Amino acid sequence: MKPVRLTALVAGVAAIVAFAGIGLPDRAGSGVSAGQDAHTITVSGSGSVSAAPTKAVFDFGVGTRSRTAAQALAEDSAQMRRLIDALESAGVPAASLQTTSVSLSPVTNSQGDTIVGYTASNSVSATIAELTHAGSIVDTAVAAGANEVDGPNLTVADQDALYRSALQAAVADARAKAGSLAAAGGLHVGAVTSIEESGDTSPVTAAAGRSPGPSTPIAPGTEQIAASVTVVFEAS
Repeated sequence: MKPVRLTALVAGVAAIVAFAGIGLPDRAGSGVSAGQDAHTITVSGSGSVSAAPTKAVFDFGVGTRSRTAAQALAEDSAQMRRLIDALESAGVPAASLQTTSVSLSPVTNSQGDTIVGYTASNSVSATIAELTHAGSIVDTAVAAGANEVDGPNLTVADQDALYRSALQAAVADARAKAGSLAAAGGLHVGAVTSIEESGDTSPVTAAAGRSPGPSTPIAPGTEQIAASVTVVFEAS
């Protein structure tokens, strides 16, 4: 009987050990993976470039009022024709002129129940490539009959190239920040693992000296184009 009891005891101990092993980690496969061992630094960077605007866009408009719709539109069209001719004579090429609106609307009496006339208006957009001529061209437009002037919209000729330069500056700024963070943490900055463009900001024009001469003064200022990025660097 003693051998039987010994066999049962061994079997019971084996069962306890087997159940006790459930849920315990497998020590042979417990090494940390390379992904868990890697360090990364995520930073945001910003950069900007400045350039003087090279062109200006103005909207010039004319408006007339007459008894009939046909008269109002005819008179307005004649005024716009004179305005366009004057702009072209001042050096604005036809390809840089574009009609932006044409409108005709009735005018009623104070009670609003009777039409007493019609107003017509027409506007043209003019892109002025030589910014130094912008003031004199505005004067020419007003002298030719323009009674509405809107602008200028000052822009740099190649904004895309400037924005790409701003992006490069933003990445350099991000790397400099990552270097400071790595040094503080006893790490070294490695390769870039990802870059995300965070979007560009609207150009900012800073005021500058006014254009010389007696013509309408136009201050070109300096346009600043900015960009920002988020960059992830390896660190070791």
